[in-house]
Amino acid sequence: MENYTFYPLWNNINNIMKLIKYIIILSALLFNSLGARADIPSVDEESDFHKLSGNLRAYPYAESEPPTQTPPPAGYTPFHLEHYGRHGSRWLIGENDYKTPVRNMEKAEKAGKLTPLGQETLDELRKIELASRGRLGELSDKGALQHQAIGRRMARNYPELFSDSSQVDAKATVVIRCILSMLNGLQGIREVAPEVSVKSDASYADMHFMNYDDKPAWPIKDKAMDTILKEYQARHQLKGDYLKRLVDDEKFARDSVAPGLMPQLYWILANTQGHSGQKWMLDKVFTVDEVREAWRGDNGMWTLHCIDSPLTERRMPYTQRKLLKNIIESTDTAIMSTRPSVNLRYGHDGILINFITLMEINDLGKEFASIEEAEEAGVRSYDLIPMAGNIQLVFYRNAENDVLVKALLNEEEVRLPATPVSGPYYRWSDLRDYYLEKANRY
Repeated sequence: MENYTFYPLWNNINNIMKLIKYIIILSALLFNSLGARADIPSVDEESDFHKLSGNLRAYPYAESEPPTQTPPPAGYTPFHLEHYGRHGSRWLIGENDYKTPVRNMEKAEKAGKLTPLGQETLDELRKIELASRGRLGELSDKGALQHQAIGRRMARNYPELFSDSSQVDAKATVVIRCILSMLNGLQGIREVAPEVSVKSDASYADMHFMNYDDKPAWPIKDKAMDTILKEYQARHQLKGDYLKRLVDDEKFARDSVAPGLMPQLYWILANTQGHSGQKWMLDKVFTVDEVREAWRGDNGMWTLHCIDSPLTERRMPYTQRKLLKNIIESTDTAIMSTRPSVNLRYGHDGILINFITLMEINDLGKEFASIEEAEEAGVRSYDLIPMAGNIQLVFYRNAENDVLVKALLNEEEVRLPATPVSGPYYRWSDLRDYYLEKANRY
């Protein structure tokens, strides 16, 4: 899920009539694209460059507080919490993600064609590549702090759920960055609630809902990636102007440096926000428009990966039906118990984003006809699946055992597909059967 390729736009155009046809079609598509783009905020501050790093964006509430939560209706107290969270900030996964940009820019260095900014960039890339050795895909120092902060707030916001009488169960996928994210989340919880008892595990026995591989769905998605995504990414290619800031010979840059440089250069520089001691240079190397186009090329992939759309036979949200069913069943058990309980799950962005659309959070589960339409509606990787991104479902009940639920996406209150009882609080009985029917499809 981490890699994508920028593709050339003009392929197999054999005559002038086909060229005219493509121009007409492309004009219409660009018009739609600009319409969607108008809804994307202008980027003037450094923090927005961080945001346009997409799924490499560091968790926005690691060092600051999320919005204040709405109090529950009178008489309702929390008794249960369900959670799925992405691992925190990490090192890039592929060795060549670090090595290729260094090799490419060293060609310009050997030829004496680097600008001062190009030399500064190469020096930093070398330091980062050296530090990455033996750590590919691992949790970063800031990734650990992100989950500690989330754990502390969870325990602080819901003390009723993290007492010595609580039942807290934590699971991680069998990937070291997820296991370490879980342990750091539990560390944060224990800083606030040292008396809480926790059961933790990371087992292949749980992968059928923690990191489900829905093999029948992938050929459907791959087909869309080979057609729809290539066309979309062709409309959002960088023009290469950034190379002029790095290399002073345009032809040499185009022929010897550019091939294979992107999107890895964008990824490395964007990901420095997830590490202590790595220089922030994304806004030096790229303009706002260039970073936005790089993000949109990647966001198109995430969009096709998760949306309910005829482009992917309306299948993609349902890839996480087993996770939804597990949460429903766990909540059924919690409702029958008198003991407060918490189920924590630490996994991956590709699971989280599909779970968001399956749950129809903030209307993102509706049918979308195009990538642009979904992007305009809010399918944006930087808001949905930053590093340490998470969903929390907090359940409340009153003396009559009437159960309400509130959903938090990255610790912000969100809408669910039902009529609210009060503010962000929904009657669970209105949602359970609806969600269970979805979870049992396919």
